[in-house]
Amino acid sequence: MPVILFLISCILSCGSRPGVSEPVKIPVILNETITNEYSDTSDLHSLDKDVSEYMKQWGVKGAALCIMKNDSLVYSKGYGISDEDKPTEASTLFRLASVSKLVTAAGIMKMQEDSLLSLSDKVFGPGGIFDGEDFTKELKHPWFFKITVENLLRHQAGFTVYAGDPMFNIKDIMIQNHLDTVPDSRTLAKIYLRRKLGPEPGTDPLYSNFGYLLLSMIIEKLSGESYEDWIQENILHPAGCYDFHIANNYYEQRWPGETRYFPHDASLVPECNNSGKMVERAYGGSDIHGLSGGGAWVASAPELMRFVASIDGRDEVKDVLSKESIAEMTKFISPESYGIGWNDITEDGTWTRTGTLAETNALIKYYPDGECWIYLTNTGTFRGARHASYTNAFFNRERENSSRLLPRRDMFHIYE
Repeated sequence: MPVILFLISCILSCGSRPGVSEPVKIPVILNETITNEYSDTSDLHSLDKDVSEYMKQWGVKGAALCIMKNDSLVYSKGYGISDEDKPTEASTLFRLASVSKLVTAAGIMKMQEDSLLSLSDKVFGPGGIFDGEDFTKELKHPWFFKITVENLLRHQAGFTVYAGDPMFNIKDIMIQNHLDTVPDSRTLAKIYLRRKLGPEPGTDPLYSNFGYLLLSMIIEKLSGESYEDWIQENILHPAGCYDFHIANNYYEQRWPGETRYFPHDASLVPECNNSGKMVERAYGGSDIHGLSGGGAWVASAPELMRFVASIDGRDEVKDVLSKESIAEMTKFISPESYGIGWNDITEDGTWTRTGTLAETNALIKYYPDGECWIYLTNTGTFRGARHASYTNAFFNRERENSSRLLPRRDMFHIYE
């Protein structure tokens, strides 16, 4: 066991002694510190076995499981392979897919705290955030001028996918609009905003990846920085997360420590840039980088958990948002409503965030008792987004079996 982890284990198992002042907590650089070895404890071998069997059931080649209790990281481990015969580590990076929306939502809430915007601000039209932008000249219906920042966050802007999701329909968009290159976000917005809206903004929720692309563009416009840079500087680094990155599209462009991806269907598909080449679905089949804040972040499970600990309203880990912002993000409205960044908010205080790509499944489940479980995979399944319901059931079973066995420690910190 590495020396630093041995010290963590010894100090945390001992705790503070009577007559001795409380130990000072020093945050660790998670991806340089946490290893599989530290969670290889005999009490949790049954959990290890169950995770491995669950992966085998779904044909998953590599995965990571992370568990937090009351803002303390108590378990973090990689399973299977990340590339060829290379094992998956706790520090392995995974594409987060739509879990990225939670990061973007936190950024928007931070902007509201800094008086850069309000959730009630109009997005388009006179006085709107994008007033005067060339791509808004395409707007034809007066409903567009009703869309607010909060509508985008809660998937209530009225954007439809009746002609295909523009974030995953790049090849056809290029053909239809005679484009020679993959459209950037402004070009894609100009094309998509020619469509009609479905539900009136602020009414029925309709999930939209495009809406979170617009939120990413809002962050860029109001900050004067790239989306990635601003989020890292104002959300992730203050949260103690230093290895989040916007994904690249190809295997050769993967980040150091990033896994390889394995779609459930291994057949080749046309490259999304209309090159005519046939490529692996995970590497060029979609413009993953172009998803931006709607689905492009990569991170490790422990760093993702550290981010969650920084936006959960608990006092053990310092939050990067105010309690008022966090309460707004996690407010229960109705079973049909989306939270801000979160998929589902239940009346009892359970928060869920899912993410799915052809080669990735991700689930964050935050429970009212203070436990949070994260599961990330490098392999898609034939169930697609519906796979999350099976992982949710798996979490519930394992919580019954393993929660009482979780060690009392906090791998987020060393103590002096």
